[in-house]
Amino acid sequence: MNKQSSFKDSRERKGAFYTPKQWVELSQKYIGDVLGENWQDEYVIWDCAAGTGNLLAGLTNKYNIWASTLDKADVDVMKDRIRNGANLLEDHVFQFDFLNDDFDKLPEGLQDIIKNEKKRKKLVIYINPPYAEGDSKIGKGRKGIQISKIQTKYKQQLGKASGEIFAQFFVRIYSEVPDCILANFSKIKILQSPNFSLFREYFKPKLKKLFIVPAYTFDNVTGQFPIGFFIWDLSVKESFKKIKADIYDPDGNYTGKKKIISYDKVKYISEWLEYNSKEIAEKYIGHLASVGNDFQNQRCVFIDDVNRQKKKGGRHTMINAENLVVSSIYYTVRHCINADWINDRDQFLFPNGGWEKDKEFQNDCLTYTLFNNNIQSKYGVNYWIPFTEDEVNARNNFKSHFMTRYIKGKFINNGNGDLFNNIPIRTKPLKFSAEAKTVFKAGKKLWQYYHAQPSANVNASLYDIREFFQGRDLSGKMNNKSGDDTYNSLIAELRSSLKILAEKIQPKVYEYGFLAE
Repeated sequence: MNKQSSFKDSRERKGAFYTPKQWVELSQKYIGDVLGENWQDEYVIWDCAAGTGNLLAGLTNKYNIWASTLDKADVDVMKDRIRNGANLLEDHVFQFDFLNDDFDKLPEGLQDIIKNEKKRKKLVIYINPPYAEGDSKIGKGRKGIQISKIQTKYKQQLGKASGEIFAQFFVRIYSEVPDCILANFSKIKILQSPNFSLFREYFKPKLKKLFIVPAYTFDNVTGQFPIGFFIWDLSVKESFKKIKADIYDPDGNYTGKKKIISYDKVKYISEWLEYNSKEIAEKYIGHLASVGNDFQNQRCVFIDDVNRQKKKGGRHTMINAENLVVSSIYYTVRHCINADWINDRDQFLFPNGGWEKDKEFQNDCLTYTLFNNNIQSKYGVNYWIPFTEDEVNARNNFKSHFMTRYIKGKFINNGNGDLFNNIPIRTKPLKFSAEAKTVFKAGKKLWQYYHAQPSANVNASLYDIREFFQGRDLSGKMNNKSGDDTYNSLIAELRSSLKILAEKIQPKVYEYGFLAE
């Protein structure tokens, strides 16, 4: 094996997930839809990442099929399958390191096709390439990936995608087998990820067709993200802008279409947050942690305490009275739509100006944030209590009345440290929608029930209340439910009202351009 092997072990190098039969059959149907029903007789097919050849099952014309793979053991498996009836030719199955070997090592018949411009146009490279990912700078990552000849040769064209093995396959095919048809399974980050933006400036075949399926339907994959089947025409040069992909559920049922767009040359929601959160020298009421701009990082977006130790990485926005609205909008927009395998790679964007005049939207987002955060009173003053002492029958004064005064518009500093300097004077209270009022009502009942407990912490946050009733297991994780039926009913009511509020907010997330429609 070549010393510059892209994996330290050939089994890791193979890397491509076993393609389920249902997706193999569907992919071949889609190729037929694009190339015509007689495509298997009119085109030559080469799987250059064949593994044991499962992607080739169902193909009928063995004289038009070539299969190569890195691992000799896989070649032996395919030839054994041929002896047991597989519809392939032994002479068309061979060992080849696609990311390191020169094309002069290919069988003569395949070389003849690649070298002939006319014949290349009748070549379909049909693959499910490895998805393993290394470091884009040094080519070495979590799977022991090292630099390949192709990565070195096309490092400039690959950009930050150079650590992606499947991108290395694509760049060689695009550069060295021009004008062919590329039909492949891969992650859809090739269309959307910022790390692929430079690669997309170089890789410009026309995308003819695309369907997406859940990644977890592939062997040994558990992630909630889409795997796409792409059909590209390398003879047509076209920058990718958008496409409507067909969606199939795990059982192979068609469920609709998904609009997938390129995010090249757009501004992201992180830039909007930064623009509207200039740090000033004053006290802060909370900390907003955030990572990325997509749904796959939804769990990494949370609000907690100023004094809590911050994890490394990501963005850290300190919340004050001036950016509370923006922080609440950011947090709500990132959470009000559940992440799933279909939207996993969708990016949140710098919005249009519509949100600025929509006070109801702003207040809906504030409400959603007030009843859906990780503030804990043990880390300092809890500025996030949305009720007065009288409203929840507290047995003593709260340390802070910031949030209720903020809601009521009382911005005159009384010297108690509850309100901060440089806060714009506002005397009118916030007006809340019916859905937001329902959340407040459900929240008040929960707070009242908590403060009726003998050991209640006067300054408790929502997180503290949940921890009080639900407790923790032996590993320290908070339990999902409580043994207190009344609490379970009250928290369920609050969550139900929050869900309704989230559904109200969702259309405006698209209307104001936080997500592309």
